[in-house]
Amino acid sequence: MLTIRRIPTIVSNYQESLESKIGCGKNCLGSCCIPGARLPLYLFGNQELDEHGEIQSKELGQNSFLDSAILGQWADKQAEGLFRYDVTACDTKVLPGKYGFIAQLNEGRHLKKRPTEFRVDQVLQPFDHKKFNFTKVGQEEMLFCFEQSNNDKSYYHSKAYIRGSPNVVVINVSPIEYGHILLVPRVLDCIPQHLETDTFLLAIYMAAEASSPFFRLGYNSLGAFATINHLHFQAYYLGNCFPVEKAPTKLILHHYKGFKVYQLENYPVKGIVYEVGESNFEELAFYIIKVCKGLQGRNIPYNILIANKGCQIFLFPQCYAEKQARGEVDLEILETQVNPAVWEISGHIVLKRKEDFERATEEYAWRLLAEVSVSEKVFDEIIKLVFSSAEDKFDAKLYHKSLISTDITYYTVGENVIMV
Repeated sequence: MLTIRRIPTIVSNYQESLESKIGCGKNCLGSCCIPGARLPLYLFGNQELDEHGEIQSKELGQNSFLDSAILGQWADKQAEGLFRYDVTACDTKVLPGKYGFIAQLNEGRHLKKRPTEFRVDQVLQPFDHKKFNFTKVGQEEMLFCFEQSNNDKSYYHSKAYIRGSPNVVVINVSPIEYGHILLVPRVLDCIPQHLETDTFLLAIYMAAEASSPFFRLGYNSLGAFATINHLHFQAYYLGNCFPVEKAPTKLILHHYKGFKVYQLENYPVKGIVYEVGESNFEELAFYIIKVCKGLQGRNIPYNILIANKGCQIFLFPQCYAEKQARGEVDLEILETQVNPAVWEISGHIVLKRKEDFERATEEYAWRLLAEVSVSEKVFDEIIKLVFSSAEDKFDAKLYHKSLISTDITYYTVGENVIMV
């Protein structure tokens, strides 16, 4: 069950006097406005895994405070009218069939979502300050900064002064589901949309800290329907199980570090599944990013789903945009104007036209996603990449507790602090 636990409301900078404003006057998330601003700060503690490779459970009935921080503030932003449409009014249904694909009619996202502003045939592209990026987002759209604490405790500071380049959590103003947010690592560093171990680990830590089976994070590379070339992860709550989470798998690797690697079977999109097993999150992130860098170097677009509280990670190489450019996608599929990114590939399909929603079937979902999947030849090469990357040595001394923002300092204002 999804619940909302209210936390202290943050006073927007727009409600303060003009004399107290700093920077460009737009209260943005850029280097002109973040230094000196009073921002909410969530510090997450060290995540411990039990002997089964799972997040140590909270006491029965105890809700994650991160869940409350996200859902409570997201509801406040909705009440303030900061979203482009009301996602709670969108029709959703589970399509009859074996997999239970989920279809949503979201006409507002089609009409009001920000268009893509860069090439779709290159996975790696330089950051362009002239185009939209998250430093231009107003602070009223931000929920909190998300940083690692120096112990195993989690804390929430309603007001803190931040120095450095914080990891920020903002609302997605064109949401797909309730609680739809964006995690932007080291926002002031203006990292383009590609992954490194430290930034990927941050997303895994957020999934673990939320500790909710309904909360998943997703990543889209350029060429795999990321619409902004500024590093970010998406996340939202969905009460249903994603169809890909129920798909059969075949074990292909049991690494000596303890994690396991599977291959999806009998699913329309070929994919790799990592499970943390007896290893830790740092090791898991290290080996997954080795594969991601191999994909980036080969200019193969990909999507990632982080599920099961960070303990299960799906990696999907894809080729839809390439096939679309070559005119190889079925015309009926093209006419729906669905861009199959991580959520669609995982089985939550966002449809833009009412007629498509009304006639959607499991057969349609399968046909759409089959267009995404890479060829057997390409996938065989990716499997080889998985095995070769697993041979690399993970040096825990280099990565232990040093993967998140190391240049962040902060001091709090007053006593408005909650220990989770």
